[in-house]
Amino acid sequence: MQKVKLPRTVDPAHTAQKRHDLDGYIQASLFKRLADATEGVKSDSDVTLSFKVDEQRLNVISGKANVQVSLECQRCNENFVHHCDVSFVCTPFYSDEKAELVPEEYELVDLNEFGELDVINLIEDEFLLALPQIPMHDVEDCQIKSNNLVFGEIPEEEEKPNPFDVLKNLKQDN
Repeated sequence: MQKVKLPRTVDPAHTAQKRHDLDGYIQASLFKRLADATEGVKSDSDVTLSFKVDEQRLNVISGKANVQVSLECQRCNENFVHHCDVSFVCTPFYSDEKAELVPEEYELVDLNEFGELDVINLIEDEFLLALPQIPMHDVEDCQIKSNNLVFGEIPEEEEKPNPFDVLKNLKQDN
């Protein structure tokens, strides 16, 4: 089955009513913020989205996506390819009153000025949240080995008098 480009925006209410599923890809060049946060986006993103209306009559979007990005290892400063897999369940944010009724397991997503969901922003946000805080190679792949992580010598600590010796002397005097 050939993957198709996903639409940039969708009407979540209309799509959920029809229980549509979208299966396709998003071009790597469309992830501007992800490219800025990494050393580059290395692959198009495969995306699967499912739209439905749940028991509370909320429009629910569940999805999975993956992409490969290049990150700089914070141990050895060499770039490496990181495979980023995300899955999410969200519902559109309509108002503060309705947001209070949304179950904890749903993320709230903003709609654009036309009441549509920006699919690219949604997926890109999920990738940005999934990036490691401190990117590093696996230990066996890193050029810096763990025994090279100690820098310099630790000086011998000189013998210090025990501050409680004064109390010991007072006790002996009594």
